Amino acid sequence: MNRNPTIVFALGAAGTLWLAVVAGRPAPAVQTVHVARAAKPFAPSLQGTRPDGAVRVAPDDSVVADAQLIELFDYYLSTVGEKSPAAVRTEIERELDRTLRPAAAAAAKRVLTRYIAYRQALAGLQTDRRLTGPDAAALKRRLNALRGLRAQYFSQREIAAIFGREDAANAEALARMEIRDDRTLSAQQKQTRLAALDAGLPADVRAARETPLKIVRVQEEAERLRAGGANEEDVFRLRADAFGADAAQRLADVDSEEAAWKRRIEAYLVERRGLRDEAEIAALRNRMFSEDEQRRLAAYEGGPLP
Repeated sequence: MNRNPTIVFALGAAGTLWLAVVAGRPAPAVQTVHVARAAKPFAPSLQGTRPDGAVRVAPDDSVVADAQLIELFDYYLSTVGEKSPAAVRTEIERELDRTLRPAAAAAAKRVLTRYIAYRQALAGLQTDRRLTGPDAAALKRRLNALRGLRAQYFSQREIAAIFGREDAANAEALARMEIRDDRTLSAQQKQTRLAALDAGLPADVRAARETPLKIVRVQEEAERLRAGGANEEDVFRLRADAFGADAAQRLADVDSEEAAWKRRIEAYLVERRGLRDEAEIAALRNRMFSEDEQRRLAAYEGGPLP
């Protein structure tokens, strides 16, 4: 693979800093540039969102090929299907030109070219039956094939910067599968080794895994409180103790919005029962609900509210 000299790699930044310190001069600052939300969304699924990721640009207009840049590309590439692949690529390049100086935009586009080619090759890899299977051996084959494919499009520094977190998660998943598949280990030995893996995870990863479970547990406790006759202030205190007052207020707002939505549905269903003409029913929907809201009605019209 031809390496582009205009790319500054994420792991290479540490070397740049070290050289600058030795030379007695400040290291060049890398600027993080975010793409602004478009006045009109490129595709319907992007309505109300802002572009993910960012472009990290050095003073010489080189760019950092890292996970943030890939997140920006993926934000637009997720609309393939709504838009053609060619249209999506054109939109990404247009946004890069609009946001960055010409040299930086050109450098980012070169990374985009390689990333799109990688995604296309990855689609072929995912259909390879030789890599299928539910066991650890099959997962190891898939990961080895994935590493080989990435090496065709990215340098090792780029791979670490772009896929580092994903690779760490894959390695951990493989380690867990190998422990579970190891018939020489007792149940207690497996549990001990899995616990050791958990203990070795970074704190932020452990927190990310524990948060969804915590949310479920708190929600279950909130429902038990309500079933026992507790009021919403009791539920708020429970949530505030678990997540903080701001999060508890956001959850209370969600509850209020959901309750209001169900009241509107109930009123609609009552009024709809007296109608037989489809035109009248359509007029009722249009009067009571926006176009986006009407897409949710089918889930309620066929049966009772959940």
